[in-house]
Amino acid sequence: MSLSPRDLGMNRPISRRDFFDGIAVSALASAGMAETAQEAAAPPAPYGARGFRGGAAEALSVPHALRDGRFWQYADPPEPTGESYDLVVVGGGLSGVSAAYEWLRRDPGAGVLVLDNHDEIGGQARRARFHRQNGPAHADPDLADGVMCDAETFGADTLVRLDSDWVSRLPIDERAREDVRMLHREPPDWFPGLSAEGKQERLAELTYSAFLLEVCRAHPDVERFCRSMPCQEWGYDTRALGAIDAWGTGYPGFAGLGLDANKPSRFNSPTVKKQWGMENPDVYLVPEGNQALVRTMVQRMLDRPGNQVRFRLSSPVVSVRDGAASATVGYFDGHQVMTVTAGAVILACWSAVIPYLVPELPAEQRQALSAAVRVPLLHATVRVRDWDAWRRAGVRRVRWTGAYWSLTELDPPRRPGAAATVHLLATPCRSELGPEAGAVAGRRELIKTPYEQLEHTIRDQLARLLGPAGFDPAGDIEAITVNRWGHGNAPEYCRPWHTFYPDGPYPADTARRRFGRIAIAGSDSAPTARADAAVTAAYRAVEELAR
Repeated sequence: MSLSPRDLGMNRPISRRDFFDGIAVSALASAGMAETAQEAAAPPAPYGARGFRGGAAEALSVPHALRDGRFWQYADPPEPTGESYDLVVVGGGLSGVSAAYEWLRRDPGAGVLVLDNHDEIGGQARRARFHRQNGPAHADPDLADGVMCDAETFGADTLVRLDSDWVSRLPIDERAREDVRMLHREPPDWFPGLSAEGKQERLAELTYSAFLLEVCRAHPDVERFCRSMPCQEWGYDTRALGAIDAWGTGYPGFAGLGLDANKPSRFNSPTVKKQWGMENPDVYLVPEGNQALVRTMVQRMLDRPGNQVRFRLSSPVVSVRDGAASATVGYFDGHQVMTVTAGAVILACWSAVIPYLVPELPAEQRQALSAAVRVPLLHATVRVRDWDAWRRAGVRRVRWTGAYWSLTELDPPRRPGAAATVHLLATPCRSELGPEAGAVAGRRELIKTPYEQLEHTIRDQLARLLGPAGFDPAGDIEAITVNRWGHGNAPEYCRPWHTFYPDGPYPADTARRRFGRIAIAGSDSAPTARADAAVTAAYRAVEELAR
């Protein structure tokens, strides 16, 4: 199917109504301070239906200027506000809000200031969520998961519902189908003669793509079909995912190795170990946090008599200095660098930014902080008139094998006849380069990609998926928002890329060291892209400063 931009509806105006209802997004005032729980709980003001959210240029311009050495060339001397706080938190994401919340639990009368460079509180927790926290109970039971074997990979689009005998419907070479069946049903022992530990060590040296192609000698169509399987959880594909974690996640091809399924390998990544044995880990763990949790903590902090908690948004921090009597924190309010003093500071921002904020840190710590390279992610939320086309297509959640958006998922309305929400996920990481180099290359490409191109790909893929079932991208799409996170998932130590794992020493241990009145939190310091890790890092930072 090839539709013109007019057929896709690129020229049509679409609704400006707020469409974040139902996906747990809230915001504080767009600038300045939020003084009451009512302000904190208020829904975000409607914004244009065509545009970026997330890591937009407005939020990143000052950090980038600091990185490039341009900010202080043009900034006026800092101006003290005269304000003093017991704690200043840099970063209003899940980890930063958790740090403020725990500090106030220990000292209810403390004065706390949270600064963030974005215009909404929540950081990465504001991202659209693809994990089924509430399970599929409200979905039509006739809707199945599916895979779009797309034209980008196989020359033509073929939607395959993952029901009985789905392998026979794959548009791949017959030998490749036999390989898929073998990998799922009765794979052999690929490493005969090796001990269980030896087999795990061998897997730790490979990516899953290399395992399929070099060890299993699978048809190349098999690797192409499987390539996007880990994108949702990891932000990169099987060319970067370690084979040891593919085994630990239940990917096909490992059953013949005879490894103990009751316990993880010591080579498995922290996330795989954390989720081991969970029947449905999606229900319990949400990568990078949960906006509903952030909102609840903010409400409780603000809704107390005589609270001394302040949130300043669109206020990127540009300097943090430890002094003899207190620390000094400088932030840019859009016109001037303003400073406040603090008895303690918790940096719950990206680790890679910290060396520019605290240049006095030891060189070893600065280097370790700079090594935390985040994986870029792109989320889109699309409001459609109804979900009739999804029902006719018989799918709810579809993985794409090679198109720009690697996942499309329907969130059905709970009321008959109501508009439905569709979520899309793209993972710009150049996985063939590895998680770190691929993240850098993918982020550069992402920043150069205009919104119009992204909207076109959204409309195009929804038309290709649902057009045969009667979906009209020009008339059925009511609103679109794209959340662009050039610095998305926090990095995680995993094989085969981090040979020091699991024996150490770990760069994160050096990176998160306390520096005088300054402690370091954030999921980068864990390092892993999980909500529980962000919260744990916050509590650790508070405990360090309390000693």
